Amino acid sequence: MSSYADRLAALRDQLKRDRLDGFVVPLTDEHMSEYVGAYAQRLAWLTGFQGSAGTAVVLPQEAAIFTDGRYTLQVREQVDGRHWAYVGVPETSVSGWLGAHAPAGGRIGYDPWLHTRDWVREATRALAAKGATLVAVDTNPVDAVWPDRPLPSDATLVVQDDARAGRSHADKRAEIGDWLTAQGADAVVLSALDSIAWALNVRGRDVDHTPVALAYAIVQADGTADLYVAPEKLTDAVRQHLGNAIRLHDRAAFAGDLAAYRGKRVAADPERAVAAIFDRLEAGGATVLALRDPVVLAKATKNPVEIAGHRAASARDGAALARFLRWVEAEAPKGGLTELDCVAKLRAFREETGVLLDTSFDTISATGAHGASPHYRVDEASNARLELGQLYLVDSGGQYLDGTTDVTRVLPIGAPTPEMRDRFTRVLKGHIGLATAIFPPGTNGGQLDGFARRPLWEAGLDFAHGTGHGVGAYLAVHEGPQRIAKPNYPGGGPSEPLRAGMIISNEPGYYKAGEYGIRIENLVLVVERDVPGGDQPMLAFETLTFCPIERSLIVPELLTVAEQAWLDAYHARVLEVLGPQLSGDDLAWLEAKCAPL
Repeated sequence: MSSYADRLAALRDQLKRDRLDGFVVPLTDEHMSEYVGAYAQRLAWLTGFQGSAGTAVVLPQEAAIFTDGRYTLQVREQVDGRHWAYVGVPETSVSGWLGAHAPAGGRIGYDPWLHTRDWVREATRALAAKGATLVAVDTNPVDAVWPDRPLPSDATLVVQDDARAGRSHADKRAEIGDWLTAQGADAVVLSALDSIAWALNVRGRDVDHTPVALAYAIVQADGTADLYVAPEKLTDAVRQHLGNAIRLHDRAAFAGDLAAYRGKRVAADPERAVAAIFDRLEAGGATVLALRDPVVLAKATKNPVEIAGHRAASARDGAALARFLRWVEAEAPKGGLTELDCVAKLRAFREETGVLLDTSFDTISATGAHGASPHYRVDEASNARLELGQLYLVDSGGQYLDGTTDVTRVLPIGAPTPEMRDRFTRVLKGHIGLATAIFPPGTNGGQLDGFARRPLWEAGLDFAHGTGHGVGAYLAVHEGPQRIAKPNYPGGGPSEPLRAGMIISNEPGYYKAGEYGIRIENLVLVVERDVPGGDQPMLAFETLTFCPIERSLIVPELLTVAEQAWLDAYHARVLEVLGPQLSGDDLAWLEAKCAPL
């Protein structure tokens, strides 16, 4: 099938054969993952959309694709508006749109291995108003018309040893067992891939950029566990690491084995376990407790070994990025340099560390107008030259055994305009406002989000993405439950209290459609802070990312004395951390970039 129009037509034909009047295609997998393996890229195959979050709905006479504010421009560039309506979330929900557009009395299909139970209930209610019904399918109709759909990865698991994990998996399983006992539960289903990887101290290579393996786990109240994974993915070393307390099963047996919990009380996470898991457990006679996966908070709250590992990863990654920025600054004004050239060169600098395992996501290498799409992903068709007068935005990260990085910097190609410098400085002021925040325990990211936006708001400006996301320890670059965002931001998370040990990004931005994008991103660690004269312990952020912030884009008069002091202290620390790793022209460049403002 050559065109996306052909694929849409083929799906509609399949829906007729399946006696369905519509179908919902989310961008996820059976583990509710954000980043998915090639076999699960159904939305991209059907529509051409390359973003990391979205949903499509196909009806007999119309089709719609749903994306949030990060993808407003990108979805219009990648998805054909002659065949697809563009719908923004959270302003319009998928279920709300279905309630308004589904044919009266229609049968709308969904794959119960790709949706949460809460979504199923919400969509069922919305369709009921039309006399329409939501129908669970046994076989995904997209798979039926996708002729060359890749197979799931067969890569083997690898051990993440205790020296890097900071805790043994026996200790982690015992803690989960204690939690189950406290909840009065017999077992918990772990279906989120990063939860399984963290709990069992294993990693995998089944999803690009995220070192996880396709598996399910069920942990029992006695601390033993059942791991469901394709047997060919287990090496002798992994089997030995897992030991006798973890029983091994084929991943294909997982769904059927859920029927074995008749009369048991089984916990499952309503956000991270798909509807099919709840359905199978209940059909088998289990009592299902809808509780948050107990790994989520433990994984987000880094232990001292994980924090030390991240510091080491950030230091080497920052040096690679600094070398890259110097190279762009020197080469771009000569002409001919493209966005894809930059992706390759940045990867090469990271690979020169000798320990890069992967990038932590597809590098966002965006010049000029492309920078105005916050999650732009360059390909051969969109690849643009870096031209004089543009801003070049690069958002990238590395996966190392000791940590996961994520950092964004912006460079002017030639002389920036006064407006560019004003907007950049306002973004910087917001970044500093968040970096220097001090707040009491119990404070959540929704309460802090305005710290990063206020300098933009004061100029009648804003940005349409979250300000901060959690980051894993050699795991997912986007990790919950913490998030800094407006309270209604899609995907939730801003209500989660921040706790010492959490790593989170600080990344305000500004985007002018058709012209440029600006974002300044560092990762920060939540730390305890004693305030002299205060009467209670407080929390604050310690910046973990070290790389120069472009001084030619800063309007010094817009910074307060305190903000200038923060920037000078930050750059002094950048020089201290990165300087010993650089030499010659690279070191001279760094010293100039880090001089006091």
